[in-house]
Amino acid sequence: MASNNKDISAGLPAGDASAKDSKSYDSLLQGNKNFVEGIVSNDPDYFKRLAEGQNPEVLWIGCSDSRVPANQLTGTKPGEIFVHRNIANVCVHTDMNMLSVLDYAVNVLKVKHVIVAGHYGCGGVAAAMGNKQVGIIDNWLRHIKDVYRLHSDELDSISDEKLRVDRLVELNVTEQVYNVCKTNIVQNAWKERTDLQIHGWVIDIRSGYVKDLNISCSNTDNLEKVFAFD
Repeated sequence: MASNNKDISAGLPAGDASAKDSKSYDSLLQGNKNFVEGIVSNDPDYFKRLAEGQNPEVLWIGCSDSRVPANQLTGTKPGEIFVHRNIANVCVHTDMNMLSVLDYAVNVLKVKHVIVAGHYGCGGVAAAMGNKQVGIIDNWLRHIKDVYRLHSDELDSISDEKLRVDRLVELNVTEQVYNVCKTNIVQNAWKERTDLQIHGWVIDIRSGYVKDLNISCSNTDNLEKVFAFD
């Protein structure tokens, strides 16, 4: 089928939202152009080297929230962090997407650090604390409701709702760190390597700073016996 290069917005009604909103879309393309030109002006071979492959030492499992980009928050460049993101940085053993990323990162890329990164002000965590239906995401948030159930005594003792949500954010990260440790992917790697660590972070989007929860794991010592494979 032949194609033409006419502006597809030309035939749209003057009030059509897609025509009015094209500026935000076009700004992405211009932003990419500005990014590339800025990099190449200082380092002409930058993208040539980048195309040769990646060798990141970190896997970032974070929230899909647009305010918590891994590279910007850590001051790293493209190629330095392997990234997986989903609503509320959940890690469950039935999620083949997450497991595939984890397996590739650990066994092919040989990353040394897996960071589960939550953030204060997480809408997914806040929604999990309530009873309002949102949609299909309700099924996903069940995992966080289970975290609440495990820690309900502590959470219910916090009267300030904002502080209670913040604490659930921290507890959710902690539980997801342990979920990563429970996988046979990580446990088998620990049998062969001593340089793989799993960490839990919370990003304070009000300041931009990272809070290390100090729950780093490099073996199965922190797991209940039933979860540790022989």
